[in-house]
Amino acid sequence: MNFSSSPVVSLRDVAVYQDVNTILSNVNFDIEKGEFVYLVGRTGSGKSSLLKTLYADLPLYTGVAAVAGFTLAKLSRKQVPFLRRKIGIIFQDFQLLFDRTVAENLAFVLKATGWRNTSKRKQRISEVLMRVGLDASANKMPHQLSGGEQQRVVVARALLNEPLILFADEPTGNLDPAVADDIMSLFLEINNSGTAVLMATHNYEIINRYPKRVLKCENGRVIDSKEEAFDLVSGYRL
Repeated sequence: MNFSSSPVVSLRDVAVYQDVNTILSNVNFDIEKGEFVYLVGRTGSGKSSLLKTLYADLPLYTGVAAVAGFTLAKLSRKQVPFLRRKIGIIFQDFQLLFDRTVAENLAFVLKATGWRNTSKRKQRISEVLMRVGLDASANKMPHQLSGGEQQRVVVARALLNEPLILFADEPTGNLDPAVADDIMSLFLEINNSGTAVLMATHNYEIINRYPKRVLKCENGRVIDSKEEAFDLVSGYRL
């Protein structure tokens, strides 16, 4: 796969904060277009805070960071929706609207991101549902779907605006192993089509089965397997 010279994510000397507390410091890494990267670390190590900083849910106070062509330190509140149109965000707890059908959940996002033409919205919804294998579920309510199917809806929602990168926070955390493997296969398929993925996970079995570059949050820093080899569990250098 050929990568362009401009990374989709680039961090230099970044500090990640949660409230007034510094969670991570001196964070430096790039993610190239079309790359797949795991983000690991113990609970509380800063994985979710790092992801929230990247999609502008937490402010960037220290360092230089660019995501999908947007400079985070200079990002105004009005610009955040434009950044979000260039990225996809996938949550462990789905965050679906349970009083609306699958199609209505997706239409809500399209309307919010500027899709005004009804027929184009319907066409795009059909396309992404077919891509995640749920083309027959458009008129179902979320509670009528299994956990794996709900997560597929969340993936479809993240794909609506053809993002440059997907940020996924423990996307298989609430799923049984067989379903988690299906969701992982879906992520790999999406990645193979050119979309970069940064996936936070505790599932080392998946990482061992589908080895990719790993970023590990540990002791207030981010260790990059591209720069130094380390044991996934202990964090010790190899």
